[in-house]
Amino acid sequence: MDFPITELMDPDACYAELVEWLHPDGFACPRCARGDRMAVHRRRRPPVLDHRCGHCGRVFNAFTGTALHGVKRGPVQLVLIIRGFAQGVPTAQLARELGCDRSELLNLRHRLQDLASRNRDRMPLDDKVLEADAAYQNAGEKRRAAPRPRGPAASAGEQGARPRQLGERPAAGLRRGGP
Repeated sequence: MDFPITELMDPDACYAELVEWLHPDGFACPRCARGDRMAVHRRRRPPVLDHRCGHCGRVFNAFTGTALHGVKRGPVQLVLIIRGFAQGVPTAQLARELGCDRSELLNLRHRLQDLASRNRDRMPLDDKVLEADAAYQNAGEKRRAAPRPRGPAASAGEQGARPRQLGERPAAGLRRGGP
């Protein structure tokens, strides 16, 4: 039995979270960067509203000029997509779970990864001592010593015993039990 998770989430809460992620300094006009005197212009896709700036007259929404510009998904699906990307869920699996096109999700993933790469912190850490995660502490170490071969090593110029392949027969003089 499948439970559609998109029906369990609140679209208004998801939209508010997206606006907070996209506009941490506050929602403002992308042209004049002023956040006062904005009026609701259209309500085509609630809860995503189109606003008109009272200063320059520009019509825009919360996604205009951001990495999510032009994405035709609702706030609930966008939050689930971003959550999947952050958790490292493969694009094909995410597309199957959400019932959308894999190539569309892949393009969105590339856009978001490029944005994250361009805006990453390039300053080195100021600590002189760093703590490593336990997963990387023993990287490359083996649990026990590698097994040693039991027979003597072949001398120089002498070919050692080699493993037989399936279907390969030993030479006539080497067969057991026969002349």
